[in-house]
Amino acid sequence: MTKDTIAAIATAPGRGGVGVIRISGSNLLPFAFALTGKTPRPRYATLADFQAADGSTIDTGLLLYFPNPQSFTGEDVLELQGHGGPVVMQMLLARCLDLGARLAEPGEFSRRAFLNGKMDLAQAEAVADLIDAATASAARSAVRSLQGEFSRAIGELNDELINLRMLVEATLDFPEEDIDFLKAADAFGRLERLQLKLAEIFDRAGQGKLLQSGLHVVLAGQPNVGKSSLLNRLAGDDLAIVTPIAGTTRDALRSTIQIEGIPLHIIDTAGLRETDDEVERIGIERSWKEIERSDVVLLLVDARTGVTDSDREILERLPKALQRITLYNKIDLAEREPERHDEVDGVAISLSAKANRGIDLLRRELLRIAGWHQAEDVFIARERHLRALATAQEHVAAARAVVEGILPALELFAEELRLAQHALGEITGEFTADDLLGVIFSRFCIGK
Repeated sequence: MTKDTIAAIATAPGRGGVGVIRISGSNLLPFAFALTGKTPRPRYATLADFQAADGSTIDTGLLLYFPNPQSFTGEDVLELQGHGGPVVMQMLLARCLDLGARLAEPGEFSRRAFLNGKMDLAQAEAVADLIDAATASAARSAVRSLQGEFSRAIGELNDELINLRMLVEATLDFPEEDIDFLKAADAFGRLERLQLKLAEIFDRAGQGKLLQSGLHVVLAGQPNVGKSSLLNRLAGDDLAIVTPIAGTTRDALRSTIQIEGIPLHIIDTAGLRETDDEVERIGIERSWKEIERSDVVLLLVDARTGVTDSDREILERLPKALQRITLYNKIDLAEREPERHDEVDGVAISLSAKANRGIDLLRRELLRIAGWHQAEDVFIARERHLRALATAQEHVAAARAVVEGILPALELFAEELRLAQHALGEITGEFTADDLLGVIFSRFCIGK
């Protein structure tokens, strides 16, 4: 890792009462003196003038100094807290670059913190997840991961794997006593308990992944079946124009709502039909692209006519693996009651978006499809965490197949446990390729 000095604006772009520039490197006291003419006291706020090269004042604010290793990055860190105007911040950043710092890359502060052992990889990712949290539940879960709850759970699994590996590999030197020795040490019971704990953590991480990324829901159907009315009802605002004229919506409209803390990214699409209108045709093409990228599609039909031949054509074109719910809208006009029922090709719900009837049935069905269940100990997780946990589960299951006699070689038992431990190590960064680190931290903010 390079030891050069890096600097970046740590606050969001735009105007604000306070703006912060963060600097990290080695031996930053001379840097602070050149910038302010003062030698700051560690971990105390020092009022200072931030000076240009000619001695004039760029801004007046607070200077904070955190000496290594007691800092965010594990290096010397300076924070310049000035007025939050974009011009002032850029002038101050330019002065820092003139003094020898270079502009930090995205996520470079957090990457240095990880490489210097200030946090593991799961905690570093939780920093970005906390910033990006779309709901209060996601923010609370990200804080749990940032404080190390996820990492501790993985660490406990790792310790159990290590102890089990010690037992198994010790028997390789005494093959005539291997099974009896493992039984006496309760190795098989430990393996079963390890499987159960892995399944529990996988479930908690799966819920955290749902809080982090949410569910992408597309409203589809023919023109004038109430897609825009449903979007407005779910969003609680008049986001889409609603008229009785078919083809009013010509491009995708997006809104994010939350149900039980889960972000739902809802997209209202143009009515799916054949048309000679070039603008509407482009909107319909975009609608199909949105459908292909979605997790759930809500196909709206008019409750008075039911599923028509045109609706069946839409159903046939939907991706086979895509979760779908058929919504019979406008039950207030058809004089029907809200209900949920099963159909041959999936679930159906009768509702009225305009009259606000049956909307709760839809919300509950979306939660069911998402696989959500209420839990207070969820920690934020990402897709790569779930893949690593799934891989660990596969190797532990293979190890169990050995002890049950399906695979006779005890060496395979030890190898499967080693591979499971390696998969868990990828979560916290114990075993991580450099190219993966580049991908992870490149998605962070510049000042993080």
